[in-house]
Amino acid sequence: MYLEIVSPEATLFSGEVTSVTVPGVNGEFQMLNNHTPIVSILKEGHVKVDGTNIQLEKEVEAKFTKSDKGFWLAISSGTLELKDNKLIILAD
Repeated sequence: MYLEIVSPEATLFSGEVTSVTVPGVNGEFQMLNNHTPIVSILKEGHVKVDGTNIQLEKEVEAKFTKSDKGFWLAISSGTLELKDNKLIILAD
């Protein structure tokens, strides 16, 4: 699936990923390829992104924590929309 993470300052990430786990207001949940369409509000926590060959831009690399399979991004709140395997996260 294609993921785009956008903050008020810049686009933090855009690219193909395997899965994304987010801190929803009713609990953490994960989205995989071909997930049903969804719109959700996010609360403070971590956006966890898994995938192979994920490349972060040098300008935003410091905002992320790398993991074995991908990266984590701390957020204070946000909104997401997933439709047709394109996930957009608007993060604060």
